[in-house]
Amino acid sequence: MAWDASRPVPWERLIKEWLLYAGVMTAIFLLLFRDANVVGAIVGILISGPLYLLFGAVLAKFGYTRKTMKELRGGRRDDGGSSGGTSSGKSDASSSQKSSDDDSSRERSPAPTKRTSTGYNRPTAKQKRR
Repeated sequence: MAWDASRPVPWERLIKEWLLYAGVMTAIFLLLFRDANVVGAIVGILISGPLYLLFGAVLAKFGYTRKTMKELRGGRRDDGGSSGGTSSGKSDASSSQKSSDDDSSRERSPAPTKRTSTGYNRPTAKQKRR
């Protein structure tokens, strides 16, 4: 995508993500390097903040947006229901029923073949000669 100055930058999300990263990394450095001087590492983490925000803003202007955790968790259910659409006059209940049927068909295991070692196709054990 091309640069678009009118695209919004999710500043709050970028700041929250960096603060989480900075807190976790500072705690890790303090735990791992108790006896050493960690001032340099913490200064490096602080310097990474403006760089992270700058790169995040540039990527947002180019149109890059990551999915949120909520979108990642609900991605399968949303994709199945949105492909049919509700413009055909079906109610939401019927479209959700359709997506649950699709999900149940995905959970079934494939039929056993002669190359699988389970079920009726299991090779018989040869009897030992005496």
